[in-house]
Amino acid sequence: MVASSFAADGSQPQAKTRASTQPKAYTNIILITMDTTRADRMGFMGSKRGLTPNLDKLAQDSAVFTRAYTQAPFTPAAHATILSGTYPQYHQVLAFPLPLAKTVPYLPEILGTDGYHTAAFVGSMALDPVTSVPGFDRGFDTYYTGFHSGPEADPDRYHSVEWRAGDVVKHATDWLGKRPPGPFFVWIHMFDPHDPYDPPEPYKTRYKKAPYDGEIAYMDSALGSLFRQLKAAGLYDGALIAVTADHGEALGGHGEDQHGIFLYDETVHIPLVIKLPHGQAAGKRIETTVEHADIMPTIMGSLGIPLPEKVQGQSLLGFMEPGTPKGEAAAKAWQDRGAYSEGDYGHLAFGWSAIQSLRTGKYLYVQAPRRELYDQVNDPGALHNLAESSPAVADTLSAELKDFLQKTTNTAERPKAVMSQGETHELTALGYIARIDNPALATSPEHGADPKDKIDLVNAVNRTNDLLQQHKCPEAIPMLQKAIAEDPNMALFHFFYGGCFLETRDYEKAAPELSEAVKLDPSFSHAEMTLGEAWWKLHKDPEATTAFEDVAKAEPHNVESHIYLIVLYKRAKRVQDEIRECRTVLKSIPDNYGANFNLGSALLETGDFQGAVQPLQAAIQGKPDRPEPHMALSDAYLKLGMQADAERERAEGVHLGGTPISPVIEPGAGAENPKHQ
Repeated sequence: MVASSFAADGSQPQAKTRASTQPKAYTNIILITMDTTRADRMGFMGSKRGLTPNLDKLAQDSAVFTRAYTQAPFTPAAHATILSGTYPQYHQVLAFPLPLAKTVPYLPEILGTDGYHTAAFVGSMALDPVTSVPGFDRGFDTYYTGFHSGPEADPDRYHSVEWRAGDVVKHATDWLGKRPPGPFFVWIHMFDPHDPYDPPEPYKTRYKKAPYDGEIAYMDSALGSLFRQLKAAGLYDGALIAVTADHGEALGGHGEDQHGIFLYDETVHIPLVIKLPHGQAAGKRIETTVEHADIMPTIMGSLGIPLPEKVQGQSLLGFMEPGTPKGEAAAKAWQDRGAYSEGDYGHLAFGWSAIQSLRTGKYLYVQAPRRELYDQVNDPGALHNLAESSPAVADTLSAELKDFLQKTTNTAERPKAVMSQGETHELTALGYIARIDNPALATSPEHGADPKDKIDLVNAVNRTNDLLQQHKCPEAIPMLQKAIAEDPNMALFHFFYGGCFLETRDYEKAAPELSEAVKLDPSFSHAEMTLGEAWWKLHKDPEATTAFEDVAKAEPHNVESHIYLIVLYKRAKRVQDEIRECRTVLKSIPDNYGANFNLGSALLETGDFQGAVQPLQAAIQGKPDRPEPHMALSDAYLKLGMQADAERERAEGVHLGGTPISPVIEPGAGAENPKHQ
């Protein structure tokens, strides 16, 4: 059992030295975030489904916040708020892969500076700091993702784009067993309840009719294993353990299948339990409205670490430790501001209006093109919009919301985002329509259609994407035909439709649909990249060249588009353009065989024999068993008067299968398949 290797808590630990001061007394911190987990599935929140016995036991040792709300029903934005204590309009991590700015306060960095060992174990590519959330690894000694992509990767999604909860727990407990002496902060993220709902056995069979519930029951079992190991190692009682969800799941509520668009309780009301050390606050139930933004200042307050000025949340210790100095200070500073949330996904992915909500007193107010007002006491399901019948209340809350946004919005320029074709594909496999190239990012979020009028389209997109990720094009095609008939101006539907034909190798049908997607949304680089691939398969080089040139211009860091252009320019005998593209690729991938070989060949063709030597040598180093670079390098040495070197390379090339009388530059040699560069 892994727990047996844990080092138990000691009263005088040796903390890791990273700053001039060490914490005089410390508390180990364990933060657990559960993806896409509804509050109403938790036993400690009143559910009778029996899904969470282990979390319910934790709740008995903890303070339970019954009215906790996420600031965004979207994974990166919610987690940025949890870890920074700032609102989405401040940290600006609204879409993939907008980076977390270094100026935003960040809990792991602060704790690391105070001598804590810090580690993160995340269950989804959606929280990979390389592909999806740049900057999230700031301050972490260990940030484990372990996902593998590319042609050699395991096709199983539970190794390529997500881990099951049991695997996440194993990675975390392995680290705990080997960690250095001293206090630690560990963040454990579980992705299981996110679509597609596919729990392992026996939960798959047991919850055949409710697979979402099965995912939660399985996740709870993995957490039970974690808690048992912590107790066995003596790490449970003295630790602060905070458990929450990044957001919920609509499951059809208000017409939404999944999450990201609306701000009703199905996706915004989240579970939150905080276990303080040694049973403090055990059994407390706090009915006050609180937010994700309050978790980070609560953790810091419990440690006695001063809050950075930019933190916008508030410590919850006043509710958990009344009568103590920390609790009294937190209670004195507390301002009941209600709970703010925002929905940017519909705006960023589809160009519709963004929406915001404010929960205060007994009301839920939603700012949208057609604003909404609900009495949460008499209408907890938010089914009866009072905005027209109670305009004075709606006006008051609208003004409060506007004032709140003015006080909390970061006016600095939003950081730029760059996403490769492969990263876009990986996030799409997780169910995210990652459109960082959408022109909506540069437009006002107040403009656009009301998401209430478009929710059926979102559902159609999500359902179709799910089928495409399972390679079920025959099932997806009728849905796409219907969707296109209902909304022929939706670029995504044409993109999906063309993608189906591309997958079935019907390139003649793929190209027109992909062309229509690009026509409807010229900024849709992913669609134009796919269109270029269709033209490539049809051997229509001029059309393919135009498509890849457009992508390379819009996304200079899209290496794959430059790789295609190398071959296309070689075929067209555009030598200088070929050289430029080779050098562009080599800036990102210095050991790329095709770019090195074609650069050397092209330089030979221009008469730059000396310049050809280095890239040809690099090509040989990359693929020493290929004869072509040896033959080309032989020719370069011959032109430079280096007879012995030329003969050596020619002999090696012939040995590997090269043709002695054709030593140099056959157009496209070694580079006809850009996918394998």
